[in-house]
Amino acid sequence: MTARVVFYQLRTRFVNRREDIPEQARQVVYYSLAVGHHVGVMDCFSRLVEVPLENFLEWLQTLPAGPARSKLEGVLAWGEIEINKSHSAMLLQLFEQANKDHPTWLDVLVDGLRCMQQEPAYYWMVRKQV
Repeated sequence: MTARVVFYQLRTRFVNRREDIPEQARQVVYYSLAVGHHVGVMDCFSRLVEVPLENFLEWLQTLPAGPARSKLEGVLAWGEIEINKSHSAMLLQLFEQANKDHPTWLDVLVDGLRCMQQEPAYYWMVRKQV
């Protein structure tokens, strides 16, 4: 299997309903949600784009240094990153400024970032798979 970088997009989010959670556990869920942990929430993803790691690295090297490039390099360092609405403007600007010979998969990402700006719950998980 060839190493690759895969962009997954949020497709569905399930939240445990009140009647599905026992009363004792419900307080733990409420507390966890209040402090930012998504206990009781399950996100389902689908594959958006898959890029061979070698191609991703070559493309990444063509980008100017800055916060947007650093965000994308995070997948190399940590193996996984999240891209959400707070990242969409800087990444969209970077992607739209990419040279005319950009890879075709970049068009899919640009469309996805535009959607992300319209829908705050929409986000991506990006994983390096070896």
